[in-house]
Amino acid sequence: MLGTDFSSGSPNWLDLGSPDTEAAAAFYGAVLGWQFVSAGPEAGGYGFFQIDGKTVAALGPLTQEGAKSAWMIHFKADDIQATVSAVTAGGGTVRMEPMDVMGEGHLAQATDPQGAEFALWQPGKTAGLEIASAPNTLLWAELHVPDPLAAIAFYEGLFGWRSQEMQAPGMTYRVLSTKDGDQQDASFGGVAPISGEGEQPRWVPYFHAEDADATAAAATANGGSVLMPAADVPDVGRIAWLADPFGAAFALLKPDPRM
Repeated sequence: MLGTDFSSGSPNWLDLGSPDTEAAAAFYGAVLGWQFVSAGPEAGGYGFFQIDGKTVAALGPLTQEGAKSAWMIHFKADDIQATVSAVTAGGGTVRMEPMDVMGEGHLAQATDPQGAEFALWQPGKTAGLEIASAPNTLLWAELHVPDPLAAIAFYEGLFGWRSQEMQAPGMTYRVLSTKDGDQQDASFGGVAPISGEGEQPRWVPYFHAEDADATAAAATANGGSVLMPAADVPDVGRIAWLADPFGAAFALLKPDPRM
């Protein structure tokens, strides 16, 4: 599972673009217990979701015309310029060239060849999230695409990720690990084939839920919706898919205690 000792290619930042940051902050505060802390007047409305003073995610206004509310997973780039070049060489698209973010690090945004959006973060003063895998924090990152094997090849070219197949109900699931260390210990996410008509290629963050059913109920009570009701997945845990009031999808996982 995810930690905060970030290695090359590991998820190290997560933020939400929303058309109404005040309402989004209220929603996630009610559902996941997060507190929103502004990054200051120079940050253009951007700020941090925190638990006990530690950053678990971030939130900012949508900045591009026509953009839809969505969660964006960032991956650690050791050399962001080289990684951006690898995106293009691998058939992806660079949506935002690397830029310095007030000395905190360098940021770039990209889209993989199948249309899933992601971002790159090369740490400066800010390494990344301050807590992960604890209750109500980022636990897993999952990619949904039409062609999982092609996706794995693309990201391997960027980060050297490793993958391992496992059988899940009705499909082959592929667990992703960073390039260094024990493969199981270095796992951070997975790739699943798109299953439903109309589902768009995307990365989806999973948050650690101590009670997936209760959290899903809190989401609907606060204006969100349930995309997939809570269900048990053998050897994984209890999973639910939700959307916030503005349509940004995220998932919950109560891990199997044997994991």
